[in-house]
Amino acid sequence: MTMADGRADVAVIGGGLAGITAAVELADAGFSVTVLEARAWLGGATCSFVRRGLTIDNGQHVFLHGSVAYRDLLARLGSTSAGSIREQPELTILSPQGELTLRRSGLPAPLHLVRALAGYRYLTRRERLAAAAAGLLLQFTEPAVGRADDDASLGAWLDRRGQDDNAREMLWDLLAVTLTGLPANLADLGLAAAAIRAAILAGRDTGDIGVPAVPLSQLHARPAAELLARLGATVMLGARAAGVRRTGRGEFEIRLEHSVAAAQSTSPAAPRTDSTADRDVPEMPGLITADAVVMAVPAWEAAVIAPAELAEQARQWSLLQPSPVVSLHVIYADRVTRLPHAAVAGSPVRWIADKTGPAGLHAGQYLAAAVPAADNYVDLPASRLRAELLPELERLFPIAAGTEVQDFFITRERRAVVRHVPGSQQLRANQPAALPGLAVAGAWTATGLPDTMESAVRSGRTAARKVLADLSGAELSGAGPSPAAARTAAARTAAARTAAARTAAARTGGPGTAELATAGSGTAGSGTAGSGTAGSGTAGSGTAGSGAVWPGTGGVGPSPQAAPDDAARTAATGMAKAI
Repeated sequence: MTMADGRADVAVIGGGLAGITAAVELADAGFSVTVLEARAWLGGATCSFVRRGLTIDNGQHVFLHGSVAYRDLLARLGSTSAGSIREQPELTILSPQGELTLRRSGLPAPLHLVRALAGYRYLTRRERLAAAAAGLLLQFTEPAVGRADDDASLGAWLDRRGQDDNAREMLWDLLAVTLTGLPANLADLGLAAAAIRAAILAGRDTGDIGVPAVPLSQLHARPAAELLARLGATVMLGARAAGVRRTGRGEFEIRLEHSVAAAQSTSPAAPRTDSTADRDVPEMPGLITADAVVMAVPAWEAAVIAPAELAEQARQWSLLQPSPVVSLHVIYADRVTRLPHAAVAGSPVRWIADKTGPAGLHAGQYLAAAVPAADNYVDLPASRLRAELLPELERLFPIAAGTEVQDFFITRERRAVVRHVPGSQQLRANQPAALPGLAVAGAWTATGLPDTMESAVRSGRTAARKVLADLSGAELSGAGPSPAAARTAAARTAAARTAAARTAAARTGGPGTAELATAGSGTAGSGTAGSGTAGSGTAGSGTAGSGAVWPGTGGVGPSPQAAPDDAARTAATGMAKAI
């Protein structure tokens, strides 16, 4: 499609990780794809900006070794080259009680965690034993579907399993906030249990942490723009979708609003090339017609632009609540820590990363710190945040108290991630099977994962597969083929087979599934400043005929059956002596 003709096989609304994933898969299959992104860059919430000569990430996005879909996307983008990502099988945790490092062993899961829990000195021996028993019980905890009461929270479940206040604050809140973006007393039990199972209980190395060693724009946005260009896709920046309408011919019309400033942007996430630097921005159409549409935008935007046929579903999406994240950016005159990154227990600050190198700072040290679930902080002025939160860094790094702060600034994301409270899971979007040609993507959709980068990428895959099925004439809930099916079916089938072979090859020998959700900014294609990133487990909404995919099972199959509490407690006794 050209800017002027306003026609495409598929329009992907949103250029975050979900939209990028869907666009790449559809372009791989031979479709004419147009990506409509309201901002001045691709990458959505996982973005970078320039401040005083430094490249600043909007939040601290990290992932776990088990984030299969996200890692596959990085490989497809060519972002897995040496030096772009750091991975390690250990994690340093800071608290006012001191520093400790958790290391997994070579034993099979869940025994690989025995040594780490035994050395977790923030808890007493009795608390560690109780935590081990509760952790084993989580493997058999099923979601309380549809329940919106406090008893369906992880915190209420922990209370019933004898977890005291100290264990909640120093262990379970650390896990819950990291994986779901909320403390245990607020987090949905089913989702939190699935995330913990997949992240740390499903396999020996699924919890190994991956941290970007380059700016997010270099990891996601720039390679995505280059790949989409090579695939022949059109990317329209500064193009905000104001509404989607299905026509009587079975096609879709997308009404656009444009931002000239965004379209002309030369931010690190959307750099000009030699071929475009001196070229005027072409006039964009006010309306685009497409055979299929992928809505890969946040829930609240999707609820506004959804076609009339999805009015009831859109009303449900609009009821999802956002959870804000605040990120602190502190530049010290001298180095205050040797740690590349650390999690934090017993503090509103939950994740700290040394961004000195990635940002391009040549003297001193640049620390970025994430405050997820930041309802009490997001509206405070920067001066108040500095007064309340800078001392937190000084408690964790005592040398910082006597070191000059050369710069201090804040990034805020009021709608960083979905607030995964009890009852919220039933509001997340499933694919509209009764509306052929339209798919929904985003980390907030019903992937079975928290709002993370892994969830975003998985949702993009699911959306692309629905569109492929619809446009190839496959029947979903009685829906017939779209107008595009007859035109290029043979060529696209061959291209789809090639794409499937490439994906299968990329996944051969690949890692497990899971990822931190609020160690930084959220979500990926989803995440936002300071919120988490890739997902946990292998859950996904799947596609028609794929069967159920359950978190932590490593593949397609039935849900693990619940087991009696006493069986798990019996298993826990085998760990008691070590702890």
